[in-house]
Parts: sequence; structure tokens; C-alpha cells
Amino acid sequence: MANLMPQLNVPVLLGTARQERRSEAAARFIHAEMLKYGFQSDYVDVRDHLLGATVAAWQADARTDAWRGLMARADGLVIVSPEYNHGYPGELKLLLDCAYKEYAQKPIGVCGVSNGVFGGARMIENLRPVIVGLQAAPLVNAVSFPKVQDLFDAAGNCLEPELSGRLKKFFDELAALAAALRTARQAAPQA
Repeated sequence: MANLMPQLNVPVLLGTARQERRSEAAARFIHAEMLKYGFQSDYVDVRDHLLGATVAAWQADARTDAWRGLMARADGLVIVSPEYNHGYPGELKLLLDCAYKEYAQKPIGVCGVSNGVFGGARMIENLRPVIVGLQAAPLVNAVSFPKVQDLFDAAGNCLEPELSGRLKKFFDELAALAAALRTARQAAPQA
């Protein structure tokens, strides 16, 4: 476990609302592993934040208050998302776009999920410029869950114990960047 004192608050966001989504097992696995690592972390489901329309980040809207508040308190974010047609789900983009300043100088890690062999690699690459556009810092390391149907059983239990060990590099980078950027945000003069 990394030294995360004071504890870093990094929520995990499941970025698809699709029925029978297999990425939910991966998101719950990542969340559980983050807690073991030492992060403070909420599990967030995009289904609980479906907006039905684009809400601008500068627009006051009660539908976005919970998400904006969560991100304002967070030291970073981990997104777990499937790849749909070489990209990310639309509901994920709508949610990300309803905030802006809340992401500034915070790391965002991405975990890709797919039924195929690439594990969401194209989705991860398509999401990186969006993260930069939000003034956040994309992690260099990403986590992929290829052939997700073979990685988790029907109850969501991980079938490959070595997955936990492969997350260390991702979590180490996330912890180091989140701590450094929190220090930088705290030291910055308030406008």
C-alpha cells in the first residue's frame, strides 16, 4: 500500500448505462482494489447521473449538482468504460461535460473494457484528448480488460488473481500525481 497520508479521494466512475453491461464487474473490481490500496473512493454509476441533454459546465442546473460536488471534493477520478464502435459511451461524455473547473489539475485514469482482445484501447486513446480538454491530467498508464467475459464470473468475481498485481503501477502513478497536484492546488493563490 502506498503512503496516502492524508488520504486521497478518487472516485471510480462506471461510464456506461447499457443493459447487461459486463464492464460493471470490472468497475466494481477496480473500486475494491482502490480501497485495498488505500484510496478513499466512491463507486459512481453513470446511470445515477443521466441528464438526457447536454448541460453546459457554466450553467446552473440541479441535475448536475451531485456530480459537480463529488468532483469538487475529489483529488482525481478513475473512469471504467467499455469501447463502443471505437469510442466511449455518449452518456459518459454528457456527464463529463457538465463540469469543468472541478477537474482542473486532477489526474484521471482510464480503464478500458471490451469483449475483444484490445481491452478498450481505442476508447482509452479517444478519451485522453477529452481529459486534457477538461484541464485534467490523463495518466500515462491505463488498465485494459480484454475479453471481459472470461475475466469475471456471473456474480462479478474475478477469475484471474494476477489482475490485482497488474494494477500496482496504475495506482502508484495515480497516487503520486493526485498527491502532487493536490499540493499544487492548495498552494495556488485563490482568485
